[in-house]
Amino acid sequence: MTEAEPAGLATGPALRWQQATITAIAADTARVKSFFFSLIHPFAFKAGQHVDVRLTAPDGYQAERSYSIASAPESVGHIELAIERLDDGEVSPFFHDVAAIGDEIELRGPIGGHFIWSVEDCGPLLLLGGGSGVVPLMSMIRHRAACRAALPVLLLYSARAWDEIIFRDELLALDAQGDGFELALALTREPTRRQGDFGRRVDVAMLSDLLARLPQAPKQVFVCGSNPFVEAAAQGTIKAGIPARLIRTERYGG
Repeated sequence: MTEAEPAGLATGPALRWQQATITAIAADTARVKSFFFSLIHPFAFKAGQHVDVRLTAPDGYQAERSYSIASAPESVGHIELAIERLDDGEVSPFFHDVAAIGDEIELRGPIGGHFIWSVEDCGPLLLLGGGSGVVPLMSMIRHRAACRAALPVLLLYSARAWDEIIFRDELLALDAQGDGFELALALTREPTRRQGDFGRRVDVAMLSDLLARLPQAPKQVFVCGSNPFVEAAAQGTIKAGIPARLIRTERYGG
């Protein structure tokens, strides 16, 4: 998730608010930074889940937003959130302009039980991410790598430009390993730089091409991004022959 109103919550002790300390900050792109948090009360989570973050102003005003966890579930005791700066947002400008290493931030989680995956669920897996919608998919990819699983996984990542690809170097390195993970990029405002990538928005022909690259039909398809991207990717996947019951979606923004 990018900056969005908190989603519906499950109940349970894991959802108590706690203080988390920023231990590191890394620039992913010009508009996205990764924030690494250590947790006072560590929690187990599944790839694809998210947390709520709450900021409180000196006058008592509070703002809450939901952010997908980018780190793998094997990262015990700390989590990574990749936060895109939204100029009209209430929370993301604070992180980009004010937050510093050592700051304490309120958060609670993990949240979400539909958009999740673990290696026990097997594969093949087709992941379709648009913009910062790649974040929960990255948690799945990192989980696969941490478990040294050879399950076939193909990620289509749609971004406007090469320099706007979040986790670009890590994804390219994983793709180069040749262990069953494949990365395909769809750049909508720049020509392609790699063989097998696309220079247009997602469409049925593109999805049919991707499905042919998998050794067999995917067991699950996960789609995350803006409303227009999710609609185009999910409907295109169905038209390419994948049953709707295998497709799980997560949307952000208006």
